[in-house]
Amino acid sequence: MTEREYEISENYKRVTSMIGEAVARRGGGDVTLLGATKTVPAEDVLFAASLGLRVAGENKPQEFRDKYGLLAPVLDYQFIGHLQRNKAKYVVGSATLIHSVDSLRLAEEIDRLAKARGTVQDVLMEINIGREESKSGFLPEDVSGIIDEFGKFSSLNLRGIMTMAPVCEKKDDYRKYFQETYTIFIDIYQKKSHNIGDTILSMGMSDSFVEAIEEGSTLVRVGSAIFGRRVYP
Repeated sequence: MTEREYEISENYKRVTSMIGEAVARRGGGDVTLLGATKTVPAEDVLFAASLGLRVAGENKPQEFRDKYGLLAPVLDYQFIGHLQRNKAKYVVGSATLIHSVDSLRLAEEIDRLAKARGTVQDVLMEINIGREESKSGFLPEDVSGIIDEFGKFSSLNLRGIMTMAPVCEKKDDYRKYFQETYTIFIDIYQKKSHNIGDTILSMGMSDSFVEAIEEGSTLVRVGSAIFGRRVYP
């Protein structure tokens, strides 16, 4: 085992142990670990897959396209980054799940592309839970009506909601954002679950996945806690 493989192996063991402990504290339930692979070489991702990682997510459409042939045969390969409408062609029909649908215009373009490719694309609605001007996503108060709009797209399958909480100095400060998102998920979203199927609540990243799980997350996106600090070209 190389030094790099040892690092990933130890990180993966630590993260999965922390997930298991967080699930136990909240009283059970399933949580999917998604390895966030932005800038991570495909060989490192494949090594993590050999350790048990089953789901990976890419942030950039071009990077998703470039790694697809190597990762998609091995992992459930998803798209988790901001997606511009003119880049959706790289992702629709290939990603098993698109996390970051932040506007009805993007949803419409995904639906159009999926229809042309003869498929139905699974997506998550992105919620701007911190109401930050610098971030995209639907405002919490708009979610109920927007979900009805998503139901009009025949080639788009809304699987759940996701959020990226504002950066917080203290880990417990994340909880209020996760609690509000969970309330939306339960009080608004799951009322429509008969039209949706198995629902997903995606919240929590490397700095907050424990708190997110304890507050109800069913999918966490963990990158640097597994693969180390990102190295940008």
